[in-house]
Amino acid sequence: MKKEQNTKGWNEIKTNDSWAIFKIMGEFVNGYEKLSKIGPCVSIFGSARTKPDHKYYKLTEEVATKIVEQGYGVITGGGPGIMEAGNKGAHIAGGTSVGLNIELPFEQHDNPYIDSDKSLDFDYFFVRKVMFVKYSQGFVVMPGGFGTLDELFEAMTLIQTNKIEKFPIILVGTGFWGGLMDWVKSTLVEEKNISPKDLDLIHVVDTADEVISILNSFYKGSGLSPNF
Repeated sequence: MKKEQNTKGWNEIKTNDSWAIFKIMGEFVNGYEKLSKIGPCVSIFGSARTKPDHKYYKLTEEVATKIVEQGYGVITGGGPGIMEAGNKGAHIAGGTSVGLNIELPFEQHDNPYIDSDKSLDFDYFFVRKVMFVKYSQGFVVMPGGFGTLDELFEAMTLIQTNKIEKFPIILVGTGFWGGLMDWVKSTLVEEKNISPKDLDLIHVVDTADEVISILNSFYKGSGLSPNF
């Protein structure tokens, strides 16, 4: 396969790229059409490798259940681990449970707790990330790996540069996130690579009740509610 790719001519590469535009457009259109109907939701991110007996899996279930009880739906990446726990908590509580799935060479498979009409499949990470941001009223970020960090810093960058409206970003697990946030404050802020106010919307908590308190306080202060 690699040998074939290396022998492609420039014109063939350009032609393939041109046709890929239509597939990208199709993913955007399908995502917009389906997600525009789901109502206000909160996205939950975290590791696909977290097992059901892990404390963070159980905490994610609790967080998702309480989010639904406040009138929000839940959006996850649709896979196993933390994503499954988020969809499971929303499903058990009778709320909207959305899964934005991505095809990966390992780890990713649809979990069984996504609403049947709210499961979307993506080939392109960047299209999927647009959907997370466009249709979320908040990000709850559980412990995870590179993908979780990617979503976290993407949201922070878009808010910092005023490309999207502000919404709360809640990191769950002070033991997990504390070191990263200490570095951000002691290095990025101190070196003036970011402003202290860039961190105003980021909260680090340990409990589901704290997550709900932050979401409710933010939207109460904005004059909005989950049912807007």
